Amino acid sequence: MKILFTGGTGLIGSAFINRFAYQHQYTVLTRDPAKAKKILGPQVHTITRLDSLTNLDSFDAVINLAGEPIADKRWTAARKAQLEHSRWVITNQLAALMNQSSMPPKVVISGSAVGYYGRQGTTQVTESSYSAYPEYSHLLCRKWEQAAQQCAAVTRLCIVRTGIVLAAKGGALARMALPFKLGFGGPIGSGKQMMSWIHLNDMVSVLAYLLEHEQCQGNYNATAPVPVSNREFSQTLAKVLRRPCLFTVPAVVLRTVFGEMADIILTGQAVLPERLQQEGFTFQYPSLEPALANVLKPNE
Repeated sequence: MKILFTGGTGLIGSAFINRFAYQHQYTVLTRDPAKAKKILGPQVHTITRLDSLTNLDSFDAVINLAGEPIADKRWTAARKAQLEHSRWVITNQLAALMNQSSMPPKVVISGSAVGYYGRQGTTQVTESSYSAYPEYSHLLCRKWEQAAQQCAAVTRLCIVRTGIVLAAKGGALARMALPFKLGFGGPIGSGKQMMSWIHLNDMVSVLAYLLEHEQCQGNYNATAPVPVSNREFSQTLAKVLRRPCLFTVPAVVLRTVFGEMADIILTGQAVLPERLQQEGFTFQYPSLEPALANVLKPNE
């Protein structure tokens, strides 16, 4: 396929393009073409602005994963504006191009996150759960998804609500693992908050599955089938790293350092990939310990 890719140099996008480097032809939206080619290879075509296109007739598919990392920095007003612009504006531009196309791409896969559901305690959440908690992560993802929904009238649309992606390099795991490697690891806050996660290999496979299976459309949770509490995640991480799990990071410390952004660390949701499993997707890493062992000890 000829694929237009936003977010192609990010953790998930680069893993997808590198796995399927010569199976598809890629046009990657990027602010730094030289860096993109270094990460993705010289075979990718790059563009720096979507308004350089008048339509998307030359593409078979769009994968839209662009978005500034949500948990990297304190949510100041300026940071919120960056988070919103990087998601909403690009997705609205893509939707406009889709609707200007006489032969639009056959599928659009657009990113979202499990933050769409907001804090849910220990209640198991599926794609049919509609009682989202009205906090910032929900607002951010809801408007992101609404922008993507403008494509649904002219093509097959899949929206992917992604959990915490576990990868050897990049993503949240490196930050979470560091205290454990130093011997100071442990649960955060109460430790009861649920964590919905997915191995990077499975995340890439989810995108490929949605791309290739024409019956797939609508909202999908990209999470492993077994979410865990923060305490269980911490204990499993310590076990895999062969380090202690003795310390607790008090909630007040996180709130002091990160402000409102601490909410996504101190609260959570137990998100299940109900639709993926119903439609035949098989996870390579359905449970946490083998996933962490693969990521953190790949040569053993």
